[in-house]
Amino acid sequence: MQWTINGERRTADPDVRTTLADLLRNHLGLTGTKIGCNHGQCGACTVLIEGRRVNSCLCLAVMHQDDAIVTIEGIGSADALHPLQTAFVAHDGYQCGYCTPGQICSAVGMLDEAAKGWASHASGDLTAPTLTREEIAERMSGNLCRCAAYPNIVDAIAEVAA
Repeated sequence: MQWTINGERRTADPDVRTTLADLLRNHLGLTGTKIGCNHGQCGACTVLIEGRRVNSCLCLAVMHQDDAIVTIEGIGSADALHPLQTAFVAHDGYQCGYCTPGQICSAVGMLDEAAKGWASHASGDLTAPTLTREEIAERMSGNLCRCAAYPNIVDAIAEVAA
């Protein structure tokens, strides 16, 4: 079976019951995607599928063979960090770092959603949502941080959104 991950065609032969998170980590060696709760409640496994943020622990890998998948390894590089990665470092939004890959993937997807004008539950104006701190916190509520770095994470995302 083949997948397009971070712009590269990758081949593996997992069991058809393998989750996307397990495919990435155990079959393809892309260990940036973390598995926290394995129930879709913490967001540590968030990746982008066709630009949309998805909990990779909740979907089967075989469902996404024709989709463009982006993991944290496909967002920036050691030589050229993505602006969100730079902001997370500057604002100490990574703390222990376990949730950071999912947080950054989710933030990339969230900023794209906001740029497209998609409203959230916290949007005051449904026709032109503004990324206030409350709006960012609401949109990122599917990603938990056990270190409680939430203010720093919101600061980092707000900096990039501006």
